[in-house]
Formats: sequence, C-alpha cells, structure tokens
Amino acid sequence: MNQGTTTGDIHIIIADDHEIFRDGLKLMISKNPGIKLLAEAANGAELIELVKQHKPDVVITDIKMPIKDGIEAAKAIKQALPETGIIGFSMFDEDDLIIEMLEAGATGYLLKNADKEEVIEAIETVYREESYYCKNTSKKLALMIAKSKYHPYIKKKRPEFNEKEIEVIHHICQEQTNKEMAEQLFMSVRTVEGYRLRIQEKMGVKNTVGLVIYAIQHDLFKPEK
Repeated sequence: MNQGTTTGDIHIIIADDHEIFRDGLKLMISKNPGIKLLAEAANGAELIELVKQHKPDVVITDIKMPIKDGIEAAKAIKQALPETGIIGFSMFDEDDLIIEMLEAGATGYLLKNADKEEVIEAIETVYREESYYCKNTSKKLALMIAKSKYHPYIKKKRPEFNEKEIEVIHHICQEQTNKEMAEQLFMSVRTVEGYRLRIQEKMGVKNTVGLVIYAIQHDLFKPEK
C-alpha cells in the first residue's frame, strides 16, 4: 500500500447486502477517476473470497450482513491479507458494532449518510494506512473509541506539543467552536484555525473526531466521567 500521496488507481471492493446501496456507492465511485472498483459482494463470506481473489487496496463493507458479517470478514481479511485497508459502513445506532469493527482490523468507518467527498477522503486516507473517523461521529462514540483496544498510534513517534497547542486541544475537546476559542484565548479566528490544522497535522488525523480520540488516548485531555 502506498505510504505517500496516492499515485495511480486505488483498487477497491465493496460489500453490502442491499443492492440499491451498492449501486449508489458504485455510481459515486465511478465518477472518481482515481478509484477503480474490482468487485462487489452481497455478504461477508463472498467478500472474503473476492478479496483473496482480487487483492484490493481498500475494502468498504457494511457491518451487518448475512452469512458472515463485516466484523467476521474483517478478521479473516486481516489474517489473509494484512495490508488491505478496511472501512466499515454503519447506521447511527451501531456504536458497539463500530468498536468491534475497528478492533477486528478496520482502519476507518463511515455512517451511511456520508457524502461523496467524505467517502473519497476516507478511501484515500485508509489507502495511506491512516485511520479515518466519520465527521458525524457522536461524542459518546468518540469516547468509546478512545477507551477501546483500537489504538492506531502506538507505533508512531509521539510529537511534542507546546503549552498553547495543549490549551487549544483542551478547548477543542470541550466542543468549542473556533470563534469561542478565539474569544477565550484572545486570538483571531484565523490564528485558532492555524493551530487546529497544525495540531491535526502533528497527530496525523483528518478531523476533529480524530483529534479528540488521539488527545484522550495520549492523556492530553481527560474527559469528565
């Protein structure tokens, strides 16, 4: 899998037991020239066989499926082809399943209402062997992930954060907007945005959800019980 910027096509396989959802995903992907769909599956067992046959870069799979679900499929795929990136698709009320999916080997997840831009961003992020957390993740789920066995940052060298950056991290974790932070920290909104982007870059995360999870897992922020 490519470690830097993506070059050439990203080869993917999709899996969902609802044909209408697969068709929508196929249409979305077909409009992006950098992503090539190799195959599609209607259940977890079929997905495992297709992955072994085609060896894709990334798999996008529903978590709830017949015969074998996405969690069972993720475990089997990671055992057979550990380099394959896996993204789980989930409904809003499936927090526990998302945790199981990540612990089974997925490196990203999306809620099924994700727009095209987020789907493409998730595919490209997971292709680069980085974690992707859906932008619409609830605070409850973010805390569950932070406290789970899923810890993608262990092998990475921990960056240093200065006092001001840690202060900004605390405000972000408390769900404050850039405007609220600017007022409390006596900065311009643009300066706050610059801090936010620099912190995310240091952490290697794509959005606020990833920032919060990283901060909790590295004891940069302790949520109230």
